[in-house]
Amino acid sequence: DHRCAVRKDLSRPLVDQFFAWLAAQAARVSRKSELGAALSYMLRRQDGFRLFLEDGHVDMDSNLVENAIRSPAMNRRNALFAGHDEGSRSWARFASLIGSCKMNGVEPYAYLRDLFTRLANGHLDKDIDTLMPWAYAAVPIPSQ
Repeated sequence: DHRCAVRKDLSRPLVDQFFAWLAAQAARVSRKSELGAALSYMLRRQDGFRLFLEDGHVDMDSNLVENAIRSPAMNRRNALFAGHDEGSRSWARFASLIGSCKMNGVEPYAYLRDLFTRLANGHLDKDIDTLMPWAYAAVPIPSQ
């Protein structure tokens, strides 16, 4: 609530001023030009841009998301197994598991080692929920 109030007090006047300026510039440029199309695009989507003013949980930029995906994105080309579709699906599954581990405070290597050990030892399908990363966050992983 505090974050939202500060944004409304400090950022809203700047955002309003920016979009007023943007509308004035759009009126001066042909909509069929590349610049006109870009200005029109931004003006049509200003509600999405203003969302951070209404909800204090929304970040003003996407730096957190970009930083979180940078490492997997940098490695994607090497991990796609020379463009094979099943290889890319496998990579997506592993990246999702590793990301879930990190979000739940679970060390990914220890989790995967224990997961594969349990699966090899015949872990029952009906107990699959106990293998999820968020279930590991509550229970210490046994050391090997």
